[in-house]
Amino acid sequence: MSAQTKSNNELTLLKGGEFIIRTTDPNSVFTPEEFNEEHRMMADMAHEFLVQNIYPNLDRIDAMEPGLMASMVDKAGELGLLGVSIPEQYGGFGKDFLTGMLMTEVLGAGHSFSVAMAAHTGIGTLPILYFGTEAQKAKYLPKLSTGEWKGSYCLTEPGSGSDALAAKTKAVLSADGKHYILNGQKMWITNAGFADVFTVFAQVDGDKFTGFIVEKDYAGLSLGEEEHKMGIKGSSTRQVFFMDCKVPVENVLGEIGKGHLIAFNILNIGRAKLAAAALGGSKQVCTQSVEYANTREQFKLPIAKFGAIKHKLAEQAIRIFAIESAIYRVSGLIENKEEEMMANGKSFESALLGAAEEYAVECAILKVAGSEVLDFVVDEGVQIYGGYGYSADFPMDRAYRDSRINRIFEGTNEINRLLAVDMILKRAMKGELDLMGPAMAIQKELMGIPEFGNGNNQLFDEETKVIANMKKAILMVAGTAVQKYMMTLAKEQELIMRIADMAIDTFMAESILLRTQKLVATKGAEACELQIDMTSTYVNDAVDRLHINGKNAINAMCEGDEQRMLLMGLKRFSKMAPVNTVATRRRIAKAMIEANKYPF
Repeated sequence: MSAQTKSNNELTLLKGGEFIIRTTDPNSVFTPEEFNEEHRMMADMAHEFLVQNIYPNLDRIDAMEPGLMASMVDKAGELGLLGVSIPEQYGGFGKDFLTGMLMTEVLGAGHSFSVAMAAHTGIGTLPILYFGTEAQKAKYLPKLSTGEWKGSYCLTEPGSGSDALAAKTKAVLSADGKHYILNGQKMWITNAGFADVFTVFAQVDGDKFTGFIVEKDYAGLSLGEEEHKMGIKGSSTRQVFFMDCKVPVENVLGEIGKGHLIAFNILNIGRAKLAAAALGGSKQVCTQSVEYANTREQFKLPIAKFGAIKHKLAEQAIRIFAIESAIYRVSGLIENKEEEMMANGKSFESALLGAAEEYAVECAILKVAGSEVLDFVVDEGVQIYGGYGYSADFPMDRAYRDSRINRIFEGTNEINRLLAVDMILKRAMKGELDLMGPAMAIQKELMGIPEFGNGNNQLFDEETKVIANMKKAILMVAGTAVQKYMMTLAKEQELIMRIADMAIDTFMAESILLRTQKLVATKGAEACELQIDMTSTYVNDAVDRLHINGKNAINAMCEGDEQRMLLMGLKRFSKMAPVNTVATRRRIAKAMIEANKYPF
């Protein structure tokens, strides 16, 4: 555990969603620079595993060579990579959440393998770890932690994707009371082709959504053919059919009718880990982009010498640095909350679930932002490679296709945007977040004379003020939306999406600022000039995006004097002193080109 997590008690934990109304002390956030030597060694081991085993075999993996992916998972198991987060009593290493996130990041650069790996260690294993009985954990976890058994997760059905609770697979108790008889089908099931253990969700008595542990050899379980997919071609994806499949009653996972607790709580962790995996993929593609730009010559010069390419490289790095800052900020919050709950007597399992649930808003934000950063990075990677980017003989083809699924996995980005806003508003209605007080204060501020600053111009003063104002803009727009639509706000999805994007930009901007502030406090401003450049550039662009989203939201809700007043307020809350982003990006790109990789 980093020293950061042992900070003095006055740095009270930020509650989930509270970032909108509260200032965060930079000393209270975890940053990637704080990983210790053991963390680095584990990350290096995971990277070396990809270099030795995965990268030389990417074409064979994508060709679905029989047995190959399962053998790669076996090799990962031999190194202990599958058991990082499983307690030692069940054959794992029992590492903390931050370590698990770091390993997920590194292995996220493994294309189809990273999907199989994440499905096994995440949704394939965690439901049993967090919701299983002691007997279930003792039976399944040791074999899952070594890879002797592979895990899979059966939630989605042909008629239920985002609406998971609409599942139609049925489970009926047998006459002798010893088995549940499952009938139905699941689709898009990752690892289905070689999994030994399936976590399956079905309706008991027609309306009690319940989890079950189903072994592949149970009579009545069968598989469809491998799906033909746009990307992640090497990952096994099949339909799973249940025809009078007999599952022992002792394999009910959790409580009857409480399957939604399993599905939704596992998704919180899965969303954060998807962002971490996307970060690993983004860093890999960014490095490949720099390497190619340094070697590809046009007009007798490496294309890295051209301003248009420098802009692309720098923007890749800025977005990667920002999402990395946000990912490990949230990871530190989850880790701290878990420790706090365990200190108060909660079990290991319930503490991590409770911590992930506390920060479900932030996990949804990470999922959206992480998947969209990766999509941006690979798209620009294709463009930097030019014609070769479109060739299947070069790495951008696979990276581009593999990236696209991440905006659909773990709840679509649209669902996650809606969820993030919905969860914040529900917490406010329950009294868990005081949005009303700050929102009322902003209404008074709009009627007053704007502040023009004190002219001190200390480092980060401008960015700090901008982010505080961005939060005011969110509260102003969201508060207006709640007043206008009340209980029908959920139907105004276009409006909610705008508010969600304002919140995402604000959280990301604040995260990169907090990380850089902490770095400067440790190393000094001179040693952190490029991180300062990335921060000012990101905040500059984020506040511009927030203004556009706020303006469109206000124009959708209001007319006349009210519209004019709100637009004036938005303009006040989205001002920033000028930043020469051409110069900042050139400096960032220069460092990347000299290092010949993503160097931050």
